[in-house]
Amino acid sequence: MEIVVTGRHTQIKQRFRDVVEKKMDRVTAIAPDAQRVQVVLTHEGNPRQADTAKRVELTVIAGRTVVRAEASSADEFSALDMALDKLTLRLRRTRDRRKDHRRGYESIVPVDLGAVEPPADETSVEEEPNNSPQAAVASDLGPGESVEVQVGDTPIVIRRKLHIAEPMSIDEALYQMELIGHDFFLFVNKDTNRPSVVYHRHGWSYGVFEIDTPENVAADK
Repeated sequence: MEIVVTGRHTQIKQRFRDVVEKKMDRVTAIAPDAQRVQVVLTHEGNPRQADTAKRVELTVIAGRTVVRAEASSADEFSALDMALDKLTLRLRRTRDRRKDHRRGYESIVPVDLGAVEPPADETSVEEEPNNSPQAAVASDLGPGESVEVQVGDTPIVIRRKLHIAEPMSIDEALYQMELIGHDFFLFVNKDTNRPSVVYHRHGWSYGVFEIDTPENVAADK
């Protein structure tokens, strides 16, 4: 399994790399088909956030399945342990789900809306400096392409990216939301062909938003 360790606003020490490589045995024990794990260590320079100054993001790619987890702490080693605990729990859920022959779901690549390091071959679309929200959505994008535009002199940055995802059911979308560890998940509902969002409310309660146009709704009646 390939292990890639990168840092944001910090340098990666050899000791941290050694600990990461040793602890990744937990991943291969649960997911022997894992091909790549990406570890991103971020340092928060704000002294008011000293208790969460180190954030570790873990992303595992196993076939067509992507599983994510992240955690923050005062030091990178405890953050790594907490993130790894979350990751192994989600990997076990993935393994157990594959054993559930009553469902027979295929693994689907989730649309990850979190802050993840883009792959090396990801293409960025260079935009002329237009500094407007419209510029972020004006151009056509291909799969995997992205564009970022800063709005005027403000600190606001709008990032737009095109993801390709297979339509899925609401149950599958909830499952994928758990894998990437987010409170919401954007998908195309295969039963209605509508762009939809599932989101976590509280406890075991979830919500679903679906989007459609008045014309389409009227045509279906």
